[in-house]
Amino acid sequence: MLATCNDLEHILAHINALRSLPEPASLKRLIDFLRVNNGDEKLANKKITDLIEILKQNPEYSTGLAVFILKLTDSYQRITLYTNTGIVSDDSFSHSINRLIGHRFLPLLPEEDSVVELANYLFDSATDEEWLSLISAKNWDDLVELLKVGQDNLELVASAKNSILNSLVILSYRISGIGLHAEMMETYPQVLSYSAAFVAQNQETVLFVNEYRQAHNLDAMTDTIPEIDIDPAPVLVMLEQCSDIVDNIRKRVYKTGISIRMTNMLVRLEQSIHRMQILLELVSDCNKNRDKAIVELIQEVVRTAKNRYSFGHLIKNNTKLLSRKITENSGRVGEHYISTDTLGYKKMYKKAAIGGFFIAFMATLKILGSNLVLAPIGKAFMNSMIYGLGFVGIHIAGGTVATKQPAMTAAAIASTISESGNKKIKQLSKLAELIVDIMRTQFIAILGNISIAIPVAFIIAFAWVQIYDAPMIDTKKAAHLLHELDPLRSLSLPHAAIAGVFLFLSGLISGYYDNLAAFNKIGERIKRHRLLSYVMPIHWQNKLGDFVEANLGAIMGNFIFGCFLGSTATIGYMLGLPLDIRHIAFASANLVHGLFFLSPLDLTWQLALYSFLGVLLIGFVNLMVSFSLSLMIALRSKEVHFSQWKDLGDLIIKHLITQPKDFIMPRNESVKYARIDSEGRIIRDDNVKETQMPHGYVVRRLGNKKTSPQNANKVANTDLSQETLDVVKLKDKHDRHIEAGEIGLDMNSENNAKNPLPKPEKPPQLPK
Repeated sequence: MLATCNDLEHILAHINALRSLPEPASLKRLIDFLRVNNGDEKLANKKITDLIEILKQNPEYSTGLAVFILKLTDSYQRITLYTNTGIVSDDSFSHSINRLIGHRFLPLLPEEDSVVELANYLFDSATDEEWLSLISAKNWDDLVELLKVGQDNLELVASAKNSILNSLVILSYRISGIGLHAEMMETYPQVLSYSAAFVAQNQETVLFVNEYRQAHNLDAMTDTIPEIDIDPAPVLVMLEQCSDIVDNIRKRVYKTGISIRMTNMLVRLEQSIHRMQILLELVSDCNKNRDKAIVELIQEVVRTAKNRYSFGHLIKNNTKLLSRKITENSGRVGEHYISTDTLGYKKMYKKAAIGGFFIAFMATLKILGSNLVLAPIGKAFMNSMIYGLGFVGIHIAGGTVATKQPAMTAAAIASTISESGNKKIKQLSKLAELIVDIMRTQFIAILGNISIAIPVAFIIAFAWVQIYDAPMIDTKKAAHLLHELDPLRSLSLPHAAIAGVFLFLSGLISGYYDNLAAFNKIGERIKRHRLLSYVMPIHWQNKLGDFVEANLGAIMGNFIFGCFLGSTATIGYMLGLPLDIRHIAFASANLVHGLFFLSPLDLTWQLALYSFLGVLLIGFVNLMVSFSLSLMIALRSKEVHFSQWKDLGDLIIKHLITQPKDFIMPRNESVKYARIDSEGRIIRDDNVKETQMPHGYVVRRLGNKKTSPQNANKVANTDLSQETLDVVKLKDKHDRHIEAGEIGLDMNSENNAKNPLPKPEKPPQLPK
């Protein structure tokens, strides 16, 4: 132990001696010494505690380490670190993937002046991100608090703060650009009325940056702490207003639809706002979270350094973005698969019973169609039409198919989870209750399907024999139908898993087409279609537009789902693979036909019971696969981590052990969810937050008028009409008065926040 502390002290002494001529290798020695690779949280914090104790006992080491780090990073480009690192790129997925493929064959040149390159050298272990997360918040606070420079090195602090302030201005302009983007305004026209928030946050940011620079005398490359520091509250207020606008847009998505590009813009907007809040914390410590902000930036830099050339990370980020898009717009009117009370439970059974009635005839048609001599493509087309048109008919008739998990379910799950990481854990218990309700609803849907499909299939088989005086199928075909239900001697369960994947995909397709109908205003365009107005009355045309807009997602999801089911076996045959599908509702109808037409010598109650067990197992696999995928896509969109998945699973298993009947029978009293009603519909909150300007604040309108500093007083004191008045006095909580012309800042002013800092000297060469 003593030797270990001596080694650490020797490293710190070496860094202190090189404080004036820092080089990366010395800092890497310190990081290598502190690193823990085995996930030992106790050891990781013990090493940091040892470092803190040595720094407390030797203040010169603390100052030397701070100076060393600031001087080393000062020779790198820090602005891109603050403005780009950890914020999603505007590049398309195809461009990004092509870039990484090219990197594999002809490596990209390293960005030698980037802090990310330095971080990649310093944190060269694959477990560094995990190691940093093991360090306790208290140890981080204690360590950061010790790393301070003396009066003779304030130019380093000034340089770092100047970089942060310039980054604030850059991010502010980006937020304004995204907030006032044409697609944003088209999707959410009200943003034109609230555009003041995006303009105002930029004005307040530039004002804060210039006042902060002047108050701290940063242009003289020193850091003078004023008696009363510049308050970032006006900037934070306007950033909060911008966040409210993003929330308002998300509330309208189910009406307006959303594109991948729009989803990307909203995510970048949220991340840029959050980054500005972090940077404001770094320079002002307004909420006493400066240490937390520093740690968050360090972890983000390490994460970026490790994943910038990773295919897996790129795919993960883009699927997360896709997950976000899917759950932004749920199936608005598709089937509802969540009931929390007896009334919803009964409604689901009735809808499933309608579906079971149709499925009995669909299964019979498929059995009869198998006797036709067709080419593989012809057989796939026939089966696809039987399934697809049958499912569409079920939807139009108001029925439902068991185990179908639409985008509605994913959106309902996602709606119960807050974006806040602290709240996610608290909400898991409520989420577990929701999952129990979904499982119970699926149980009654399965029961509704098979309880009607079985007797109707029996009636069809019996009627066939009575009418034609001959069996519908021979005993060999009947035995084959029963063999397809065998869970042990056939591939029924893997085939059921394939059907479960298609069930999940059909839900996403439903959500996609619902989103498409809303985003492209399909219904309204049908109502105004000139050709249709010539062939049908106007009220028919209006009804057609309303029907398509309301049902396009459900119809397309059901039809394409049917095509998936009908063509899988043919694709498997053409590829030489044992591919097929099994769905519980069709399996139950096939069970009846198989038992009815089986040879009496082979028919036993054991065979019937065993085959029925196979039907139930097929349904179980259908449900588990489709629901698990829906759950995954929903939780992924809200960035729920694996450790929380385990906690969620434990809660569900505990509920199953303590209250198993909740998975089958409706509760005596419905469970209330903040965003879901008793019939499983998401409660849409159309009440948007109004963006309020600070008291006494009038924001410049977007126009062509310009006000120069020379005539600012004239403008402020002249009685002008609203059309000609661009800016009036700005007033914040400090009663400061800034004349209108100050918004158009003098580009030649040496205190201007837009003036670039001197280009940093060339960074040191990293060791190979």
